[in-house]
Amino acid sequence: MKKKDILELKRRLKKDECTFTRMCGCYVDGQKNIVLNIKQTFLNLQDEEFFKYLEIARKTLSGTIGNNILEINFPIDEENIGGRQLSLMELKKSKLKNDALLDNFYKLIIDSYDYTGNFLILIFHDAYDVMTKTTDNAKLDESEEVYEYLLCAICPVSLSKPGLGYLEDENRIGARIRDWVVGPPDLGFVFPAFIDRSTDIHSIMYYTKDAKDPHPELMEKALGCSSKQTATEQKETFNTIIRKAIGNDDEKSDHFFMEIQETLNNMVDDHNTVNGKDAEPIILTNDNIQDILIESGIPEEITAKIGKSYTEEFGDTPPVVEHLIDTKALAANEQRKKEERLEKKVRILEERLEKTKIDAALDSEKESASDSRLEADSDSRLESASDSEIESENNTTLNYDIVLQVNPEKVTQIKSQIIDGKKYIVIPMDDDEQANVNGINTLL
Repeated sequence: MKKKDILELKRRLKKDECTFTRMCGCYVDGQKNIVLNIKQTFLNLQDEEFFKYLEIARKTLSGTIGNNILEINFPIDEENIGGRQLSLMELKKSKLKNDALLDNFYKLIIDSYDYTGNFLILIFHDAYDVMTKTTDNAKLDESEEVYEYLLCAICPVSLSKPGLGYLEDENRIGARIRDWVVGPPDLGFVFPAFIDRSTDIHSIMYYTKDAKDPHPELMEKALGCSSKQTATEQKETFNTIIRKAIGNDDEKSDHFFMEIQETLNNMVDDHNTVNGKDAEPIILTNDNIQDILIESGIPEEITAKIGKSYTEEFGDTPPVVEHLIDTKALAANEQRKKEERLEKKVRILEERLEKTKIDAALDSEKESASDSRLEADSDSRLESASDSEIESENNTTLNYDIVLQVNPEKVTQIKSQIIDGKKYIVIPMDDDEQANVNGINTLL
């Protein structure tokens, strides 16, 4: 079953293209009693009703294949005399004009449907002249086959909400009269299925509004088909298998779960890249589940537990890989990784900034020390200079009343200070330091 087949049927459910020949149905109350029978030539309906019923029919062809729309199949014994498939075939051939067949069909639905409340069963008959299409999807003016089918919708009927309204006859605001309102279909089906633009009498296109509760009892008891899990159910079952096998360590469970999810997602991406998006989906069989777990880095003892439970749960009907992927969890995990990468970048930038500050401080100290070394080098050159150079240097100092010569380390400690109105040069000295003034050692 492909999306384009569903869309081809759905596009026809418009005012100018719809070819429904007949619509029948029954209204069932909360005690499962038939309150009303409906029998209508569909194209004779008034416009308001026509469009409302057409909208209900369209809803049974909406949603995601594998989740809201399932292809369910008849076991061989249901295709024999007395089987559900043959009953549906007879109902289709009658074009909904056989009351006995309709009553039997209604009874099967009512007895099988696990629902508390009022509901409406609607069934439409249609014959679609399937036109031949070229490889570029252009229609040719010739028919491949006539696809005759039944479309059924099961809609909840509930009381409208209480409220105030304008009572025109009494010209006042008062309590609004509550009435029974038909809602969108909860369940439905198309028989025979429309597969590759052709009739498939061995299967049904089954619709469920709630992918968490597809009512398998209706698939099995009313339609006689093997029940099938939706993608949502398969994903929940798979997640439960993994978490049970890992145990109660939530952090460990989350880690391994995300590793498996990423492996599955990469598998689908690689498959689509190589084969295209329209390629046949990958089935996660009992054999290749082991490869997935090993690739995801799952410990051997956990792998064995998951493999055993997987085989028990899915048996001969392994799910499509894409159905097991939790896109919300992957998106949340990717967002978490982005935030962690951002936090790491911030830490690195902060560390670099701190290092830059330290380097700047060190460079400043080095510049200060370099200045001191330059002064020391100058003194060294002075000591090694020739007598004439020294004499010349000494002559230049004669213009000053006081000439100081100190070790380079002391230069930064020299201060000028006014004491009793006079200027003084203050040079701090430690206990073990000495001073030489004009060649005379001075011990302070």
